[in-house]
Amino acid sequence: MAPISDRLALRLGALFGLFGVILGALAAHGPVHDYLDARGHLDFWRTALFYQWFHALALLAIGQGLTARRGTVICWLIGVVLFSGSLYILALDSNQRWAGPLTPLGGLFLIAGWAWLWLNLIKKQSA
Repeated sequence: MAPISDRLALRLGALFGLFGVILGALAAHGPVHDYLDARGHLDFWRTALFYQWFHALALLAIGQGLTARRGTVICWLIGVVLFSGSLYILALDSNQRWAGPLTPLGGLFLIAGWAWLWLNLIKKQSA
């Protein structure tokens, strides 16, 4: 049986991928597209999707045994929720100013997750 961090990484990767498809489809068609386009917020949405998808794939990769560590998975979970989540909120309603500071905080968690992974790779090579 795979360690809990591997299973968690796979589940989160699949969940982020699932919602990436759903949120991407919403922004590409119909009323959500029209709403975002009318406000000039499609770029916010696309940036959120890009980061969400990128980290979904990264979580799936480390969940397959590429040095999955709980710290990396947790940092990326928090990072995607804060970074992409705040951009989705701002894309839908730019008056939600409370969400703005969450974007860079989420970015810091994404960076921390990559740093954690890098340090674990260095530690693994040294052993």
